[in-house]
Amino acid sequence: MNFLAHAFLSFNEEKILVGNFIADFVKGKQIKDFEEDIISGILLHREIDYFTDSHPLVKAGQSYLRPKFGHYSTVITDIYFDYFLIKNWKNYSSIPVEDFIQRTYSILDGYEDIFPERFAKMYYWMRNDNWLLHYGTVEGIRRSLTGMSKRTTFNSKMEEAHLALLERETEFEVIFFAFFKDLETFAYGKLLELHKAHDRH
Repeated sequence: MNFLAHAFLSFNEEKILVGNFIADFVKGKQIKDFEEDIISGILLHREIDYFTDSHPLVKAGQSYLRPKFGHYSTVITDIYFDYFLIKNWKNYSSIPVEDFIQRTYSILDGYEDIFPERFAKMYYWMRNDNWLLHYGTVEGIRRSLTGMSKRTTFNSKMEEAHLALLERETEFEVIFFAFFKDLETFAYGKLLELHKAHDRH
């Protein structure tokens, strides 16, 4: 899943949110450098990603994309899901999405001293260009995927992926609704498990 979904699936817990955001930048034994609740956020992020990547509905969505975009289909569906999350935000939260995003940045700002170096560099651009909100428009998706396409070694064609969204938006939205309901239930249950494991230590 992409960053806005990870923020939402932190269930209003600050340190879980921080762990959820830095997770992909924490390798191997580095995880031991963080306090328990941030570690739980890192582990939750990994569980969410594994659940997403192996979910049959997500695989069905990616099957539309794979002939053209190959293994980049997973990156593309993650960004599509943030688009649908923003588009349908009122179904999931009573807080306006702009306020939720600003609150997310404010929380993260308070933990900058523990950011892994590579995340810190990326976060600077994320916050400055407000990536979290930009995924809510097709133009924002086009710009983001074009930027990613320029950084890939192979011809990923990601700069054209917004067209696939426009072409099959209804199908992808149906997949998103059904899948995200499963994911929210899974992530909340997993977070409770992580807290219980933490309490036993």
